[in-house]
Amino acid sequence: MRTITDLLELLQPGDPVLLRCDLNVPLQQGQVTDTNRIEASLPTIQALQKAGARIVLMTHLGRPEGIDPRLSTAVVARALQGLLGTEVVHFDELPPGPRFHEQLAGLPAGGILMMENLRFHRGEKSNDRQWAAALAHGCRFYVNDAFGCSHRSHASVVAVASCLPSFAGLLLMREIEILSQLRDDPIRPFWIIAGGAKVRDKIGVLAHLAQQLDGVICGGGLANTLLEGAGVPVGQSTTEPESLSQITQLLEGQTGHGPEMVLPIDFITGDDLTAPTHTQQIVSGEEPQPGMMLLDVGPQSVELFTRKLQSARTIFWNGPLGVFETKQFSGGTASMAKMLAQHPGQVVVGGGDSAAAARLFGIADSVHHVSTGGGAALEFLGGSVLPGIAALADLSAGESR
Repeated sequence: MRTITDLLELLQPGDPVLLRCDLNVPLQQGQVTDTNRIEASLPTIQALQKAGARIVLMTHLGRPEGIDPRLSTAVVARALQGLLGTEVVHFDELPPGPRFHEQLAGLPAGGILMMENLRFHRGEKSNDRQWAAALAHGCRFYVNDAFGCSHRSHASVVAVASCLPSFAGLLLMREIEILSQLRDDPIRPFWIIAGGAKVRDKIGVLAHLAQQLDGVICGGGLANTLLEGAGVPVGQSTTEPESLSQITQLLEGQTGHGPEMVLPIDFITGDDLTAPTHTQQIVSGEEPQPGMMLLDVGPQSVELFTRKLQSARTIFWNGPLGVFETKQFSGGTASMAKMLAQHPGQVVVGGGDSAAAARLFGIADSVHHVSTGGGAALEFLGGSVLPGIAALADLSAGESR
């Protein structure tokens, strides 16, 4: 796989470079509320600017069904312009045609021209080659810096790589480097904190890493499912009983001696996820009151988890321990985050909710790495070959272009 380092040796000032980033940022009332994904790709953008490239920047935003002005990338262009301190020109037509190429021709070296939301066009999600060719037209090189989208077989991630000499951006390279070590050669003892609501999403990761794992801290849906399977009352909590046998089997492994599974020993219960009228702290085995759910781990569980993780040299945190967006159920996740910020081992945070929690509780800059990929990170750690990375790794195709 060729990287941006290789590209910078080839690049001439004024060369047009097609750059795919994942700038799918959250919006509220038409304004960007979190610029972290934009900031993550700034090193690649600035490296290309410094080399004098004319940058054609692509991203998607949200999940539009056809054209939706509320999801125009114009707001992203403004946010990027504010962070860079240089002009970002937004172009509002898809597919790019003569008027777009006139603007590109007039763009100065180091200038940026941002396309409209890629998902406004049906050819994007269908990985349409004609659509990819239209995106690539007029550009000399392609750079993929969108790790968070590289598990998608979309045109701007996969098909376009067959249209131009293609390279990995700095963010993509860093994600691959860190997650590859986590997957293939973690420093042990290696522990995973597996929380969040969805159990099914974690099965692939736990299965692939089971033989290297020393322990799993269980929270959220995984803890609820395992507790229910063991006959422990979980009230109205969401569980995935259909996943129970698969989880048990993969964690026991072929030898019957899988990683240590650590379950919560106390909980904060509530009658509603976002606006509870009643909460209660209970211990494991105690029947929740009628209508109540297990929505956070309690302080005894946090103490237990902290003791278990003291000797860990590598920790992967995927999924919050409770409904941290609601103040009454944020204590477990907040305490875990603060502990991880001070942990001497290598701490990697992966998954959208975990990354959001890391930022909310102010630890994003204190851990080794916060991945920009949610599903992409989990699929990568689960042993899947991500289509966007595979497209770049096709060296024979790259050398023939």
